[in-house]
Amino acid sequence: MQTINTYNFKGKKALIRVDFNVPLNENFEITDDTRIVAAIPTIKKILAEGGSAIIMSHFGRPKDGPNPKYSMKHLVGHFSKLLGQEVKLAPDCIGAEVQAMAAELKPGEVLLLENLRFHKEEEKGDETFAGELAKLGDCWVNDAFGTAHRAHASTAVMAKFFPNDKMFGYLVESEVESLDKVVSKPVRPMTAIMGGAKVSTKITIIENMLNKVDNLILGGGMTFTFVKANGGNIGNSLVEDDFLEMALNIQKIAKEKGVNLVMATDVVAADAFSEEANTQVVPANAIPEGWMGLDAGPESIAKFKEVIENSGTILWNGPVGVFEMDKFAVGTKAVGAAIVNATKKGAFSLVGGGDSVAAVNKFGIADGVSYISTAGGAMLETLEGKVLPGIAAVRGE
Repeated sequence: MQTINTYNFKGKKALIRVDFNVPLNENFEITDDTRIVAAIPTIKKILAEGGSAIIMSHFGRPKDGPNPKYSMKHLVGHFSKLLGQEVKLAPDCIGAEVQAMAAELKPGEVLLLENLRFHKEEEKGDETFAGELAKLGDCWVNDAFGTAHRAHASTAVMAKFFPNDKMFGYLVESEVESLDKVVSKPVRPMTAIMGGAKVSTKITIIENMLNKVDNLILGGGMTFTFVKANGGNIGNSLVEDDFLEMALNIQKIAKEKGVNLVMATDVVAADAFSEEANTQVVPANAIPEGWMGLDAGPESIAKFKEVIENSGTILWNGPVGVFEMDKFAVGTKAVGAAIVNATKKGAFSLVGGGDSVAAVNKFGIADGVSYISTAGGAMLETLEGKVLPGIAAVRGE
């Protein structure tokens, strides 16, 4: 299999699928350019070797064909600035005019194609559309991990047109390597920390993780579905009554597989969902009527910490409290600090999923973990044991 480091880009036009789906404010200014920044190393590598770059991405969710609101013209200026050179903007992503622009590209030049999703065929995974895109370049580089779980024309079907000239960009390469370290080759003991509000959204991952981990820490709102299933009093805490049976089943499977299932034994309860609420520390299964658990208590935090700091591999997906409010951020902050300590001692730590990444940024510990995954959906589907079309297409699976 070709890699970005073994391939010779000299004189080649590289079609690079990136994920430039970034948020804009009402003045069409980019409010978070993380995804564009992440793609720069791959593009620079290709240009430095004498190749030219044709950049393709989706942007937003345009419904019926072209929509100026979702045009790449809003991104091209900032992208040029980050790259440190002029980027040409194509009027579309396929067609005669675009083909002419691609043909005229000289080594070291960059062309940004218009939004792929202005064509319905992109999301349908249409082979003819993929073929039209493929005409523009000599090789295909998939550097969009955020869309690797979608079998779209530019993220997977393109591979058919470049049997010997397809590879991952640096971003996807590092995402895949990091996930492999967690999913396929973890250093023991392996600990997964699953948090968040609902157990329903994490069931498949939890079930798949029970086959892989030594310790599973469950935190956040989902805790109370387990507590209630075991006959505890949860007051006004969040609960999913339809999943009580499922919670007991997860406990049973964990026991059968010898997985150490760790949950909060005490919580910080509040009499309202507010920063101004009155709080008290109570046992997780004895929350008074009218009160709700909003963070892990000190006893639980100590237990989480001990497990995390003695781990060889750590996966963190989801907070263990309402960390957006400082009053209820203590548990999530402590989990982050324990992961940083374990990483210092040589553990490999992978953080993924929007809320965990937001927590890492809020507490300023991004440099203290091994890897932060940029892609919620694609990462979660990998953890669920699914094959990602965009990864399989490059690997020829």
